[in-house]
Amino acid sequence: MPSAKRIVLASRPTGEPTPANFRLEGYDTPAVGDGQVLLRTIWLSLDPYMRGRMSDGPSYSAPVPIDGVMEGGTVNEVIESKSPNLKAGDIVLAHSGWQTHAVVDAKGLRKLDPSVAPIQTAVGILGMPGMTAYAGLLEIGKPKAGETVVVAAASGAVGSAVGQIARIKGARAVGIAGGADKCKYVKDELGFDECLDHRDPNLAAKLKEACPKGIDVYFENVGGKVFEAVFPLFNPFARMPICGLIADYNTIFGPDTPAPKWANSLMRAALVKRLTIRGFIVWDFESKFPDFLREMPQWIREGKVKYKEFVTEGIDTAPGAFMGLLKGANFGKQLVRIGPDKA
Repeated sequence: MPSAKRIVLASRPTGEPTPANFRLEGYDTPAVGDGQVLLRTIWLSLDPYMRGRMSDGPSYSAPVPIDGVMEGGTVNEVIESKSPNLKAGDIVLAHSGWQTHAVVDAKGLRKLDPSVAPIQTAVGILGMPGMTAYAGLLEIGKPKAGETVVVAAASGAVGSAVGQIARIKGARAVGIAGGADKCKYVKDELGFDECLDHRDPNLAAKLKEACPKGIDVYFENVGGKVFEAVFPLFNPFARMPICGLIADYNTIFGPDTPAPKWANSLMRAALVKRLTIRGFIVWDFESKFPDFLREMPQWIREGKVKYKEFVTEGIDTAPGAFMGLLKGANFGKQLVRIGPDKA
């Protein structure tokens, strides 16, 4: 059996996660049973939603138990198989979490073709993050040609795709990102019409200048001060898909806090401007996945959608990379290369 390693949830964070909330441990993988496969993890996806799984408050999914393996999407190589559908050497998309090896049921694994695209894109632009952008924008945001779409966390895995899809649909894309380098990338490389630094103390005024006709769609990934700058600019019948609230995660999942000072103003705006505000989980729109798999690769081939990856090496780097992700330290899709990528 392989000498395996995993990272488990050692304790639940109060506020911002710390290294003490994680524990790296070794373990022996169990025997492979009928219908199961032994997987070697190649790529681990790190995503903001994992902060919610570390807490035991009410949510749309069960929390990671104490001493349980931190969860996450993975790309894996099959090492041993007792399933007729997979063989050793196959590359699959799984959800085996923060560990080097796992024994799982073969049912539900999706076989990947390394000749079609780099295998790590299955947890990036051609996976959950890309699908999140595609479904959230097109099914809730519904951008129309000539409208203004504002995207928070515009250099990230989801936000970067949102703005590019908005441009494909003929809308004007305004990004908000953290720092001059990210804003330059969003505007010059990804083709957004404008990008503003969320650290700028004059963000609200500059956003108003960048959106002279108001905001028709706001794709929410951040919350906090970014949202406070956005919501006064909503046009009547504006739409706001809520994908994430990364600026608030450490307080949402920490001690109870009172409603923000702008809550009443938002409620009034929702009524008077007839706003559509909808939170969503990507697989609410699972029926659109075939459309996504048809359109997104084509857009990439045509150069209409570009993507960037931010990679750390080795399972021991996952906690630090994740804590950095929550602070915006990543530049593009955050990945951890757990083992060699033979593909």
